[in-house]
Amino acid sequence: MSKAKLLVVEDDPNLGDILKEYLEMKGYEPTLCRDGEEGWNKFKKDKYDLCLLDIMMPKKDGFTLAKEIKKVQEELPILFLTAKNQKDDIIEGLKIGADDYLTKPFSMEELLLRITAILRRTQKSSEITPLKTYSFGDFILHYDEQYIEGPGGKHKLTSKENELIRLLASEINKLVNRSHALKQIWGDDSYFNARSMDVYLSKIRKILKDDPKVQIITVHGEGFKLIVGEG
Repeated sequence: MSKAKLLVVEDDPNLGDILKEYLEMKGYEPTLCRDGEEGWNKFKKDKYDLCLLDIMMPKKDGFTLAKEIKKVQEELPILFLTAKNQKDDIIEGLKIGADDYLTKPFSMEELLLRITAILRRTQKSSEITPLKTYSFGDFILHYDEQYIEGPGGKHKLTSKENELIRLLASEINKLVNRSHALKQIWGDDSYFNARSMDVYLSKIRKILKDDPKVQIITVHGEGFKLIVGEG
């Protein structure tokens, strides 16, 4: 089995060197960059399985770099490393599509656990072979092409939005347990992942407003349902 290739973008020279050495010791193939611009240039030249991005960096900050990466390769998982512990940063990272978030200082063991969990999750999801299309109300989810078609036209979906709609559409009018959804799509039901799912559900609800017969209702303390009425 080939080594997982990691793009590590960290402007602190000491931490960067420690990360590179530790990840190599653990069997990964890290590429270390000292600023966001160098990270972007490396990304364009090679393929990676995961990105570890510092947020506060010279030339190009981590959020900007993540947005550029996601435009090219939306599926590529991103783990943010930051010295800040602010709610706004976490929300911003979620909106961009971050898979996880670590606040400095962190232990190398914790970082390794997060990386292992993300890679296991992304590799597992690539093995799933669900239906190609799901119909509900006036919508058709084209799972393979990752878009939903409805009264408002076509909406391109992120991978997480695509998985969430597929899960809901396969259980129409039935309760989807919140913890089950988190574990199936994100790999675990941590607070960070729960907040991430709420952001994606909000985006999906906006799309579904195009058909009044279709809505996602929240069952407090349990989960949610995709309700499809008659019309």
